[in-house]
Formats: sequence, C-alpha cells, structure tokens
Amino acid sequence: MSEALLILTNLPDAASAQALALELVERKLAACVNIMPAVQAVYRWQGVVEQASEVTVLIKSVSSRYAELEEAIRALHPYALPEIIALPIVAGLPAYLNWITAETQKDVNV
Repeated sequence: MSEALLILTNLPDAASAQALALELVERKLAACVNIMPAVQAVYRWQGVVEQASEVTVLIKSVSSRYAELEEAIRALHPYALPEIIALPIVAGLPAYLNWITAETQKDVNV
C-alpha cells in the first residue's frame, strides 16, 4: 500500500490555487486539495527580505503518485521556485486514508 502524504504549497492568489487544485484532483494526483485563506509570508529571496500575501493549499495524495504530482505542480505553478513540501501522514482515520489511496489510483485502460 502506498503511503498517504500531505503536500503543501503556496500560490500568489485564490484563482491560481483553485486552478491548481482542480487540475490535481481531475488528474487523480490528489484526492483532495484544501485552499486556505490568504496568509502573510516573510522570506528571503535572492538576498532581499520580501513580504507577500499568499494562498496555502493542502494536498492529500500518496507516495506512489508524488513524482507526477510534483511535476504537475512545477508545470502549473507561477513561481520560479515553488514551495513543495511533502509530509508523511503517520496516523489517521483508516477509512479516510483508504479513500485517499482509492481516489489517487491511476486509471488502467484494459
């Protein structure tokens, strides 16, 4: 069984977050994507301290789809260097974790 993952990234606005979420779920790379309200980010970029309003997305997927998921985020993300962090889900409601696995299975053409 593939390990459940929680992947997070931040986007510049709600529209880009919504577009990414829809694409990931439609492609079965994610079972669910939660779009959080705007957060304030303070970070150093190319030697300068920056501040920005961003939208955080929480993506539920599985380790067997991670490489494809990362590739899709990189292709669809407007940032040159997107934050993509994957955390293993070490415990959770078994039925929910099974749902994540079921919803991220590749379609098999027979």
